[in-house]
Amino acid sequence: MIISVTLNAAIDRTVAVPNFRLGQRHRLVESRTVPGGKGINVARALGLLGRPVIATGLAGGATGQRVIEQLGEESLLTDFIRISGDTRINLAIVDPTSGEQTEINERGPTVKQSELDAFIKRLDYLAGGAKLCVLAGSLPPGVDVDFYARLVTTLRSRGIMVLLDSEGDAMSAGMRAGPHMVTPNQREAEELIGHEFETADVFDVLSELIELGPSEAAITMPNGCVAVVGEGPEQRMLEVTVDPLDPISTVGSGDAFVAGYMAALYDGKSPERCLSYGVACGAESTQHLGAGWLDRQRVESLLDQVHVRQVETPAGV
Repeated sequence: MIISVTLNAAIDRTVAVPNFRLGQRHRLVESRTVPGGKGINVARALGLLGRPVIATGLAGGATGQRVIEQLGEESLLTDFIRISGDTRINLAIVDPTSGEQTEINERGPTVKQSELDAFIKRLDYLAGGAKLCVLAGSLPPGVDVDFYARLVTTLRSRGIMVLLDSEGDAMSAGMRAGPHMVTPNQREAEELIGHEFETADVFDVLSELIELGPSEAAITMPNGCVAVVGEGPEQRMLEVTVDPLDPISTVGSGDAFVAGYMAALYDGKSPERCLSYGVACGAESTQHLGAGWLDRQRVESLLDQVHVRQVETPAGV
């Protein structure tokens, strides 16, 4: 079983609006409203890939009930802790003519300490039947920035490999607890290391990320990812690419990458294969409106177009 944790779940509405301009009146041409939050998006994609997954986290109010009910309609297993605050609602506006997207996300509900304690107990229970865990997305307002670090430590003590995909102080603190893998995009990686970087410097940046605590790291990019995998003498740097598809929407492509990586890791595949599967999932997901949606057969067909190159470690790294 794979556990996918979403502490700041949402109802995500994605709308397609051609030639979107601020201050103008528009008519949408397509829309999709589904449960969201990064961990839920990952769980949805894992389900579509045919891997055993359970979505857990925090959900409250009418929107939280809607999250749980709709995930059930998607045939996903769930085990959420109910909270008193209302689960948030997010909006993504996609312009199919330009490929640009605008996201408007609520912060989320305030969570009581008793509710967080109940979630930790629930996660510890679920860990008894799990092999891998994804901790993904933002923390709700007011939750201590060390909370992900606490979860990583708990899961590692149970022998579970953890992928952490968050941002800001919560991500930095969680990385220090030593998750197996982190998967920031370029902007998130720059925030973590404290400075901007050019693509040519990306392998130096990967080394900086590893120094912050995780065993492995991948920086996702529009055409794939760059990653450092393995430890000690087995450590190597990889560039994994695929020709980008003409996108309908890139919302959630990073979450699809995480799902593909975890699916292959669950199957016991090599780091190269895990990253390749992740890249294929991320690319295929851009052909769908809404996060976490993909076509398993098309993912498999894309694998032949994914290229893996081992990169010579730069001097001084």
